[in-house]
Amino acid sequence: MEEEILKLEEIGNLKKEIISEMHKIIVGQDDALEKMLICLFSGGHCLLIGVPGLAKTLMVKTLSHILDLSFKRIQFTPDLMPSDITGIEVIQENSVSFKRNLEFIPGPVFANLVLSDEINRAPPKTQSALLEAMQEYQVTIRGEIHKIPIPFFVIATQNPIELEGTYPLPEAQLDRFMMSIYLTYPSSNEEKKIASINTIDIEKNIKKILNSEKIISFQSFIKQIPVSDYVLDYTVRLTRNTRPSDTQFTFIKENISWGAGPRACQYLVLAAKTKAALSGQANVSVSDIKDISENIFRHRIFVNFNAEASGINSAEIIKRLIKEVPETL
Repeated sequence: MEEEILKLEEIGNLKKEIISEMHKIIVGQDDALEKMLICLFSGGHCLLIGVPGLAKTLMVKTLSHILDLSFKRIQFTPDLMPSDITGIEVIQENSVSFKRNLEFIPGPVFANLVLSDEINRAPPKTQSALLEAMQEYQVTIRGEIHKIPIPFFVIATQNPIELEGTYPLPEAQLDRFMMSIYLTYPSSNEEKKIASINTIDIEKNIKKILNSEKIISFQSFIKQIPVSDYVLDYTVRLTRNTRPSDTQFTFIKENISWGAGPRACQYLVLAAKTKAALSGQANVSVSDIKDISENIFRHRIFVNFNAEASGINSAEIIKRLIKEVPETL
């Protein structure tokens, strides 16, 4: 028990150190940084959504340096091919025997932290090249399996779908992302600080705080954190009420085409465990579930034409659902 307490204290302190280092480069965005760490220590992937210029790419690159993880960046464009992500086989000639063999050249997906920049700039065929990697931690080329090193963490940045030249991600692809994190414009004071940093061009010394082995150890520890039936019952009830077929709430039936699946329920519990651990707590509460439910549900709940015509988005529906669903029956 004492060892578990020390582990939780270590995780809580590491969170503060990581965010402190991030703030040497990134101004504000505390909530987004915390949610990214929740995804990382949960072993999930996250989707960063925001207009260009909000430092999404810089945020991810800085995080990879602090965590001391191998890092690859994929710039998604309309002409990007699936093999540009997963890798290709090329013909190589043996210098001694002069025999020719196919040799696999790994693509940029073979890294601990992969930044899929502007993922919705590429068509669905290319987007789906990440599916197997994100779920199975492997890539299959001509029937041969190539394992991806762990920890494996995909952070995809996405421009709002209203912008020109974007392709909405397929539903199966969206469901592979544990969280969607929406970035907003900085406050006036934060923007002034950003302008000051960029013009002065101060050299930053970013410390490496973690490594692959430590991250894998923390991920394994967090999965063992127990969750009470009280919290599990609430999580299941909240998830099921996102579905028009399983809810009694009229506003869900009228505005939602389909809701979150069982994977969302699993992710809610795991993310809540991680959130508690990053705060140095061993007890997962309903409050932890509520705090991260919008990030888990938002890209899994699809509004219908009625909601769109009324100007209602999934975030508003989730907030109302959290208020309406009772903690106990």
